[in-house]
Amino acid sequence: MKPLQVELPDKVADEIQALVRGGWFRSEEELVRHVLTEFVRQNRLELMEKQQLEDIEWGLQHATHMDREIR
Repeated sequence: MKPLQVELPDKVADEIQALVRGGWFRSEEELVRHVLTEFVRQNRLELMEKQQLEDIEWGLQHATHMDREIR
């Protein structure tokens, strides 16, 4: 596994600690792994589509710029 260090607002950190103390997760690390994994799983297609659209837009802008230079 790759270690990752993050800084969280105090309110979020308090909520995480409350969930661990309440028995929902064994540790803060487990909670963070779970949340990030679910986020990626649920948003993977949307994130890929967004990246593809940005790549297409960049390509079209680059092609227009190159077309102007050729003329």
